[in-house]
Amino acid sequence: MTRYDQPYMPGGFQVMPPAIKAIIIANVIVFLFQNTAFGPFLTTVGALWPIGSQNPGEYTFRLWQPISYLFLHGSFTHLFFNMFALWMFGAEIENYWGTKNFVTYYFICGVGAALINLVATAGNPYPTVGASGAIFGVLLAFGMMFPERYIYIYFLLPVKTKYFVAGYALIEFIAGFGNRTMGSGSNVAHFAHLGGMVVGYIYILIRRNDGSINRMFRKFSLPKKQKGPVLWQGGADDDVSEAEIDRILDKISSRGYDSLTAEEKRKLLKAGKR
Repeated sequence: MTRYDQPYMPGGFQVMPPAIKAIIIANVIVFLFQNTAFGPFLTTVGALWPIGSQNPGEYTFRLWQPISYLFLHGSFTHLFFNMFALWMFGAEIENYWGTKNFVTYYFICGVGAALINLVATAGNPYPTVGASGAIFGVLLAFGMMFPERYIYIYFLLPVKTKYFVAGYALIEFIAGFGNRTMGSGSNVAHFAHLGGMVVGYIYILIRRNDGSINRMFRKFSLPKKQKGPVLWQGGADDDVSEAEIDRILDKISSRGYDSLTAEEKRKLLKAGKR
């Protein structure tokens, strides 16, 4: 049986797992095409154009844009930092969740970010491009999965992941509403970033509770918080009682995942399997 504290991916931990590699390659290829004669066409049909904008003719929203905009970037710097963040925070998540689950989560966050951004930018004449919405969802998942791990800002200042993610979300929230109220010309899609985190959080909550909305709301009424590295597996099977799982989750909440014994990790993994 695969241990809970070991990667899910076959063959052990992969530094560059397949989904991360494929997404990076696809984004680089599209960016190269953006810098050819095809660039204006790709922006016209693939960027996320706001609904109700004043742009004439072909500069309009199309149904495929909530996906296609994820592969377009405004500059090499934009592309580089997005792909670096995807690898930095996403590789470990894909190793633990598996490629299929990671890809599903990535695109749900990206599409969800697009939909929220469309609501927030209705009537705006400028399009949105970039994978940032999906990547912010990945960042949120990393923060929930490894809340006590340290991130070194500028390679010097250590900050726990949970505080880093919460702070980033607050900054995006303030910046997004600041741009709207003050008419800022910022070209940063703050609502897409925040939308990716919000959609990712809701999706994780639902998956934690076996995909059941009713079960999710019942969990909200309980005083105990359930945290753990495997984010969306919730509920026990026939061999592990719910009381035992609650005890283990309480231990994680109070003392961290590393405080679990090997047997407790095994039970948590077994309870999380569908």
